[in-house]
Amino acid sequence: MLNFDLPPVRGTLTPNRDLSDLTWMRVGGAADVLFQPADSDDLAAFLAALPADVPVFTMGVGSNLIIRDGGVRGVVIRMGRGFNGCDVDGDHVVAGAAALDARVARIAAAAGRDLTFLRTIPGTIGGAVRMNAGCYGAYMADVFHSARGFTRTGEAITLTATDLNFAYRHSDMPDGFVVTSVTMKAPAGDPETLETRMADQLAKRDESQPTKDRTAGSTFRNPAGFSSTGRADDTHDLKAWKVIDNAGMRGATRGGAVMNVKHSNFLTNAGGATAADLEGLGEDVRKKVYDSSGITLEWEIMRVGETTPE
Repeated sequence: MLNFDLPPVRGTLTPNRDLSDLTWMRVGGAADVLFQPADSDDLAAFLAALPADVPVFTMGVGSNLIIRDGGVRGVVIRMGRGFNGCDVDGDHVVAGAAALDARVARIAAAAGRDLTFLRTIPGTIGGAVRMNAGCYGAYMADVFHSARGFTRTGEAITLTATDLNFAYRHSDMPDGFVVTSVTMKAPAGDPETLETRMADQLAKRDESQPTKDRTAGSTFRNPAGFSSTGRADDTHDLKAWKVIDNAGMRGATRGGAVMNVKHSNFLTNAGGATAADLEGLGEDVRKKVYDSSGITLEWEIMRVGETTPE
């Protein structure tokens, strides 16, 4: 329930906004307020004027997110136009936080810059930095130069790789920090070769993953060893889907949720699932895997908000 004053903005403020249609899973409750800033100045002024005790959560396109059924207290910020540009200057690629990973990969490739690992990653560049997204042995940590944005109080700052301390599927993003743009240093590549590589990656993904189903990407992190830079340690090769299979949880269900039969590390809304169904099934899987192998799976999907009261 909205119990705080909202500053004037040039963007859009929507009280009690249902968030379920903004996530790939299509579940979840409402935000007290959804804010869609017009531009960086609008965002900075809003953050500076918003009461300090009001929590702020920034979301992208909801591709790796479960909003719980009780919704999100405070303000949810979702950036769109004005934050989705992408420019290439030499070996530097500068993308807005709301730019889709796949689009950035294509623009970079056309300019002869290799960010092809982003092509099959769902989501936005801002989210890719926050979780050190990676694929095919490459990670955001490998190309990251800097991120610009605002603190919870509206102060403009620039973060470097040292500030973020990248690790596997993790960065030390400051609490309340809102990314507005990211600069990457991309290696050179032949545009035609890069296009071919991305086409091959898409074909491989569509063959092995349930890309037509309502999922949020990989549910759990691979229980393997990883270096401090976020790269996989090649001495380990244990995959989350394998330990899920070994625990007999491929195809397991709870309400409208299912561990996908095509790829068992994809938690899926098979129809009519609630956020509680999805998160509950995920916890069922974690328990079964631990009981069968002693391995504790860690969530890769972010879960936010409050559960519905009993």
